[in-house]
Amino acid sequence: MTNVPSDEDLMFQVRDGAGEMLGVLFDRYQTPLFNFYLRLTGDRTVSEDLVQDVFFRILKYRASYRDGTPFRPWIYRIARNARIDQVRGRRAEVSWEPEFEPAVVSEDAVQQEQESQLLYRALMKMPEDKKEVLILSRFQGLKYEEIARLLGCEVNTVKTKVHRALRELRETVHRLERCRPSPRMAWKSQGNA
Repeated sequence: MTNVPSDEDLMFQVRDGAGEMLGVLFDRYQTPLFNFYLRLTGDRTVSEDLVQDVFFRILKYRASYRDGTPFRPWIYRIARNARIDQVRGRRAEVSWEPEFEPAVVSEDAVQQEQESQLLYRALMKMPEDKKEVLILSRFQGLKYEEIARLLGCEVNTVKTKVHRALRELRETVHRLERCRPSPRMAWKSQGNA
């Protein structure tokens, strides 16, 4: 049985000059970071660029990694900073980019896709800070303690932020649902009544 090094051990090796270990960290975090950014931006190209930027920054600032620092919140702090810098640079309109399109679409799949798009539209309408805390907690699976460390606040503050963000997301989804025409109404408006 092989002994798999922890993220922290790998980062210490990167910090001490073993740059090839960054490749192992890249393999571990490329997909989670890409998904984090894709949910924030809705743009695959921007998300890919931001992931590359995170690993460039890790290499550039490797000497700042300290003993006792959990790696996961540390990399997400870098990811947040990269996103903040990107947002300051330009504000782009986001569009829906589904990750996978099924070859055969069932009625349930159509409903699920519509619900996913509605949820995504609601998420994109939220303020950046609320959207971010939801993505970190619900989609990226970070624990409240990790998010608290990342945001520099107390765990109870994170819980409150997540609760408020979820409430706002629900309200936005309900508002968007009321504005969405029912399938029957859409059919009638096409002159098929």
